Amino acid sequence: MTPRPLDRPPVPRPGGPPAVELRGVSKRFGPVLAVDDVDLAVEVGSVHAVVGENGAGKSTLMSMLYGLHRPDTGTVARHGRPVQLHSPLDAIGHGLGMVHQHFKLFEPLTVAENVVYRAEPRRWGLLDSRAAVRRVEELADRFGLDVDPHARVADLPLGVRQRVEILKALHREADVLVLDEPTAVLTPGEVDSLFTVLRSMAASGTAVVIVTHKVQEVLALSDAVTVLRDGRVSGRFTTASTTATELVEAMIGRGLRPARNPRARTGTRSGEGQDDRAVLVVRDLRVPPAGSGPGVRGISLSVRAGEVVGIAGVSGNGQRELVECIVGLRRQDTGAILLKGVPVQGLSVRARRRRGVAHVPEDRPGQGTAATLSVADNLALGHHRSAPRSRRGWLSPRVVRASAADAVRRMGIRAAGVDAPVGSLSGGNAQKVVMARELEHEADLMVVEQPTQGVDVGAGEQIHRLLLERRAAGAAVLLVSYEISELQALADRVVVVRDGVVTAEFAAADATEADLGSAMSA
Repeated sequence: MTPRPLDRPPVPRPGGPPAVELRGVSKRFGPVLAVDDVDLAVEVGSVHAVVGENGAGKSTLMSMLYGLHRPDTGTVARHGRPVQLHSPLDAIGHGLGMVHQHFKLFEPLTVAENVVYRAEPRRWGLLDSRAAVRRVEELADRFGLDVDPHARVADLPLGVRQRVEILKALHREADVLVLDEPTAVLTPGEVDSLFTVLRSMAASGTAVVIVTHKVQEVLALSDAVTVLRDGRVSGRFTTASTTATELVEAMIGRGLRPARNPRARTGTRSGEGQDDRAVLVVRDLRVPPAGSGPGVRGISLSVRAGEVVGIAGVSGNGQRELVECIVGLRRQDTGAILLKGVPVQGLSVRARRRRGVAHVPEDRPGQGTAATLSVADNLALGHHRSAPRSRRGWLSPRVVRASAADAVRRMGIRAAGVDAPVGSLSGGNAQKVVMARELEHEADLMVVEQPTQGVDVGAGEQIHRLLLERRAAGAAVLLVSYEISELQALADRVVVVRDGVVTAEFAAADATEADLGSAMSA
């Protein structure tokens, strides 16, 4: 049965009490104090940014706001009145909506069915499918979020799934909307469109809370900023009177030291003849689509030793199929994949790893980690058959835990301990686990998808530095990223993929954001 929304008073206009408040809230998980006596007030008709390092307490704070967790102490108030949020249904009934960093979608259902779930248009007591499709089409057109309402969510790439989450929240017409890392897989044009939508919503009286690691987005979009560090508020700012430096220092306690590719190497473009230094060569690769995308329709590229080649493109244009084919997760129709001159098509993932391929996948929860296994076990995956973790076919729990403790210290992974399940970690800390595991492989070829998606600026700086260290050590790095600034900072060359084919290639030093954005969306 569809729950009835709670009766709510009309939304006050700006100048009255805050749209939503968290007053002195704290939350502990076992020995970990995730949120410690935090106050947060979001005004009606404003965009409020909540920022901080991975594990600083942002997701826990938003989970209390949305009824996923109950505070151990403190209260939640709407328009000055305390409310009890026992579940997300209570939050929805009180006019709160949330777009999660890790999507809450039913994969077997269509886009339209996901968007209207628990708020379905009905006819004769049954779901009115046509009305649901019309509603999605109307929202998609109104907010510039291109999706097929008939598509099955399981067939959609991550970028399109995120649009479905945004549409789902918009369908419920919440007057407080929380977005957790909403731009992680969007192109610059899509980010601009989303910001236009959010500003329009704020102008109409909606209170928007955006949780992001991207300082420039905070400065471009928000009216006010609350910074968390180690579960406590470390700074409150009016955006118009603050700077990126002040925000970063409040987040991590120091200034940034950005890592940039020195680009000392030059060479031929992809596909221009034979190169003895090529670690990876892809020739006229064709791969069936994974779902509704174009698949790969004849891509050729190469990556040399000591080189970072970036793949730029809007999510769902064949990047997923390209990467999965290179690492052995998907079969190609035609074409060749050569690793150090030797064809590897037909080899398993395990066989390719043995030949020197490491892979950091975009889908951390689904492919990159096993959520129910411990941090130590996740760090051992792929290394569990070799020394020092394994001897004579037997895994050493002592060595597994000691190796994990070393990686946790080295990478600054915030967890209750190496025995904590990876599913209990923040998205950024789970990403550090994956990066630590794959970097230990010391592979000749690193295939890295979205290395800093959902990762704070301090951890992102560390990951960039580690990738450039692998480049300097002679590894070939194939980097897939939706972040143009990331490609500009790390890549030697950038290959643009659109509709399953390579449409442009740039020397990264010469590629402007306008050049890349135009090639991605033209």
